[in-house]
Amino acid sequence: MAARPVSRMLQRVLRSSVRSSSSGAPVTQHPHGEPSRTAAEGLSRRRQFLREHGAPFSAFLTDSFGRQHSYLRISLTEKCNLRCQYCMPEEGVPLTPKADLLTTEEILTLARLFVKEGVDKIRLTGGEPLIRPDVVDIVARLHQLEGLRTIGITTNGINLARLLPQLQKAGLSAINISLDTLMPAKFEFIVRRKGFHKVMEGIHKAIELGYSPVKVNCVVMRGLNEDELLDFVALTEGLPLDVRFIEYMPFDGNRWNFKKLVSYKEMLDTLRQRWPELEKLPEEASSTAKAFKIPGFQGQLSFITSMSEHFCGTCNRLRITADGNLKVCLFGNSEVSLRDLLRAGASEGELLRIVGAAVGRKKRQHAGMFSIAQMKNRPMILIELLLMLQDSPPAIPSISSQDPFRIQGIRHRVSFSNQMATLWKGGWVLQTPVLAQWRLGSGCPQRHCSSHLDSNANTKCLSAVSQAPATPSGPLPPSDHLTHVDTEGRAAMVDVGRKPDTERVAVASAVVLLGPVAFRLVRENQLKKGDALVIAQLAGVQAAKLTSQLIPLCHHVALSHVHVQLELDSTRHAVGIQASCRARGPTGVEMEALTAAAVAALTVYDMCKGVSRDIVLGEIKLLSKTGGQRGDFQRT
Repeated sequence: MAARPVSRMLQRVLRSSVRSSSSGAPVTQHPHGEPSRTAAEGLSRRRQFLREHGAPFSAFLTDSFGRQHSYLRISLTEKCNLRCQYCMPEEGVPLTPKADLLTTEEILTLARLFVKEGVDKIRLTGGEPLIRPDVVDIVARLHQLEGLRTIGITTNGINLARLLPQLQKAGLSAINISLDTLMPAKFEFIVRRKGFHKVMEGIHKAIELGYSPVKVNCVVMRGLNEDELLDFVALTEGLPLDVRFIEYMPFDGNRWNFKKLVSYKEMLDTLRQRWPELEKLPEEASSTAKAFKIPGFQGQLSFITSMSEHFCGTCNRLRITADGNLKVCLFGNSEVSLRDLLRAGASEGELLRIVGAAVGRKKRQHAGMFSIAQMKNRPMILIELLLMLQDSPPAIPSISSQDPFRIQGIRHRVSFSNQMATLWKGGWVLQTPVLAQWRLGSGCPQRHCSSHLDSNANTKCLSAVSQAPATPSGPLPPSDHLTHVDTEGRAAMVDVGRKPDTERVAVASAVVLLGPVAFRLVRENQLKKGDALVIAQLAGVQAAKLTSQLIPLCHHVALSHVHVQLELDSTRHAVGIQASCRARGPTGVEMEALTAAAVAALTVYDMCKGVSRDIVLGEIKLLSKTGGQRGDFQRT
């Protein structure tokens, strides 16, 4: 350790007025007006000198397997303004009394100690770190520490747009933002709170201020958001994003289930079907992410494979919880209280010996996904927001004049698709979609609910009065037998093994006649059970994905797109439902579309049955299908 003061002296001699930053730092901001080229050259010379003359790494932060821990994550608070289902139990968690949490001075004392020993990157986490009142001051004081090259923050993005200009000025150089869905209604279902548009504004603000890349963390959960992988990746085409897909991980209270896990290889296979040119990028030392890029895209994507392919062998991370405990492994349940040592008056040397002993006991790797699931560990909220790395549904507010979508008279829900990068470039103000301009009936404000906005989706909503007969648009060879019955009359699943893969699209519809009382409550979103349109839309999407489990002889279809749309028809006091499904494979998706429409209709009934039992479900029908050997079909 004798060489450490020499290293610090060299750093002071070489210290430039422009602070060192990571690849996520703003590259267009120069606080003292120096030219970008001069700053970059000075920074390059400084880093080269330190590499050649730097002191040996601290023995206290080196474990028995030779891993050097140069990255410290500090939780600023246990509190959070969201209730993410994978992060916190629905009933919440018991919070540590304020007196037992680290004070600002204690946080800075520990940070200073670790930086002196070789930590060059600190990430502030939570809970939600941006709800801590003095977070800007903490960043500014960390920025003054000699040898600290990167100050990052992991946030849910709710307060980011408001605070980021101050944080950037204070010295924040890297940002990770959690976002698990591009569908506003599903966002509220996952996090149990409102705030989708605030997160989007935060991401846009980070891009505007020059952060590149802006890391977006998406925890992928089967049956919830794995169908949005393509939409997330499409954002990287025109935006400097690093979309990071995180395997669902077990923590106390999140009801982890192996069946919810979507593995890295499964996600990668899905993306390669759409972008076969996807190429792997070189892995950085101690990186937790497997990075990929689509040629020609501005951003990139990554996978955090904590469960299926751990990265323990190169782990360089330590964590300090909000109550001052040191965790050497995110998945470990052993902790040592640095807070108690500080408050007992321990010297710097005593603190280092305790830290060194804890680091020295760090295991080669975590116990594996199945053992971790049985292990007692803190809920993620009490460690940090899903290493954000790894880092039910309330009603959506009515659109007002302040709404970023600028849609008047319509309560509109819409998600993102391949169009989103283009929309963001316009400053995160979307123009009124065609769907929002279409009116069924007249004389009253209309409500509309759409699970997806897609360039290939049918943008004209269901016209419930149309009942013209079906006419096939192409050859439809007649069949003189039921395809799901064998020669002896027994039920049998059709063998599709020899059928060619083709692009399959199907659209189905349904109508729910509510009556005037229930219709008024749905239109005004006054039902006691919540927002009927939002719940029905989510139910339809989920049902489409579960069709093969509901209909015995249906094949499982890997859907690439599901779109469920609900519109109010004031002339009939009805809800019109339209569902479209798309997939590439050997079998059609008519059943998926019909199931989505039918279940969405049933859900509307369930939401309204307390008001009236005189509700009629009907007109469940296939509107169109394309692909397959039997030709296309179009109901006109």
